[in-house]
Amino acid sequence: MMTTQNRRSSVSSAVAKRQAMAANSSGLENNQTGKLNTGAAKKRPALSNISNHTTVSARNSISHSSKLAPCTSKIVSIKKNISSGTAVLPASSSVRPSSKPVSIQRSDAVVPKITVIPLPATCSMDISPSHSDESLVSMDESMSISDTVRSPEVEYIDDHESAAVDFIEKKACSTLYISEYVKAAAADICKRDVLVDLESGDKIVNIDNNLVDPQLCATMACDIYKHLRTSEAKKRPSTDFMAKVQKDINPSMRAILIDWLVEVAEEYRLVPDTLHLTINYIDRYLSGNLMDRQRLQLLGVACMMIASKYEEICAPQVEEFCYITDNTYFKEEVLQMESAVLNYLKFEMTAPTAKCFLRRFVRAAQGLNEVLSLQLEHLASYIAELSLLEYNMLCYAPSLIAASAIFLAKYILLPSVKPWNSTLRHYTLYQPSDLRDCVMALHSLCCNNNNSSLPAVREKYSQHKYKFVAKKYCPPTVPVEFFQNISS
Repeated sequence: MMTTQNRRSSVSSAVAKRQAMAANSSGLENNQTGKLNTGAAKKRPALSNISNHTTVSARNSISHSSKLAPCTSKIVSIKKNISSGTAVLPASSSVRPSSKPVSIQRSDAVVPKITVIPLPATCSMDISPSHSDESLVSMDESMSISDTVRSPEVEYIDDHESAAVDFIEKKACSTLYISEYVKAAAADICKRDVLVDLESGDKIVNIDNNLVDPQLCATMACDIYKHLRTSEAKKRPSTDFMAKVQKDINPSMRAILIDWLVEVAEEYRLVPDTLHLTINYIDRYLSGNLMDRQRLQLLGVACMMIASKYEEICAPQVEEFCYITDNTYFKEEVLQMESAVLNYLKFEMTAPTAKCFLRRFVRAAQGLNEVLSLQLEHLASYIAELSLLEYNMLCYAPSLIAASAIFLAKYILLPSVKPWNSTLRHYTLYQPSDLRDCVMALHSLCCNNNNSSLPAVREKYSQHKYKFVAKKYCPPTVPVEFFQNISS
């Protein structure tokens, strides 16, 4: 009796399992059919033809993928909401579940096979799938692209087209209120003087005609350098402080300190303006404060730290300045000296140096040449830095030293050509006769520098990055006729 009941229960359970398997198989077929339809609806176009009109399913797949190969050589700029590093579609573009079944066009009651025709590679995605061809699988209108997804304001910038570059330049000019169509009048090259055509045919070249580059400050360059010329006299040190103020130090000690500071500036890759400002601070402080030789190096590192804070993007820390002195001075001593210098100079850290004027004068020396001569620029900088070592050069103004450095550099590079012209006279406001004494002093420094016991400047400008200008041959004399004034 028990065996009969067991057999009946096993039969009933077997029947139930077969029914469940049949239901699962039928459900699986329905799911596969639905997957085919939805798979056809979610088919993405080839990456090489992606445009801004992308289907919602493609956009969803893009948002879930972290890496996509570049699809074209053009850069596509699309406005998106960025959240957690992925593109997030607006709420109106989310896909709503369709209440209607996916319709499939059929010719009779029996559907032997579902055929899906893939989109060709050159097909445009501007056509909504609901209005596609009859042979394609159609979708419900709820699956169409939302209006908020479409972005008509898409900029395509070709890397090889100059139109985009012109557009960016015009945009920058309009933002900075710079007009490239403003032409300087023939009678208004510089605000302080008038364009003059000389009888010899020598014409003043306008070096302030580049109104596009904001770093050149073409519209106010003349006013800036006019202000620097008037303020350089106020920020100059005394020319005789070694004899009247200092008792324990002499010019040779000052030269040794500056030679060491040149090496420090080169070691820490400081800009040239930092070095020139450092020497200016040292001389201005020594002009009114008695200093003993044991603290002279402390004054040098404190002034260089101040100049670094003024000029550098990333100034060395105070610990680094203590380290380069072999920890001769403590951190507190450097900070105390820094405070003493700042208070004595009344925090007037802006001072015109020879490097400030060299930038302007080098452009004037180039004239019509668009490509600046690196040899001329480095050679003039080399001559100007040689003047920092010499205490007797303090009697010359920084602008005069810069103009004389340009004169001597042009003469060294081209000894047979007259180094001064009307353009240099116009922008430097110096005649050749005004430069004679300073040029001869700089010429003596260049000729005798090979035998000097302070080699830092010479070794610095003997490197490849400075075009080996320190190794240039300097003629033993400068012709007297080169110092004849230029008629205006």
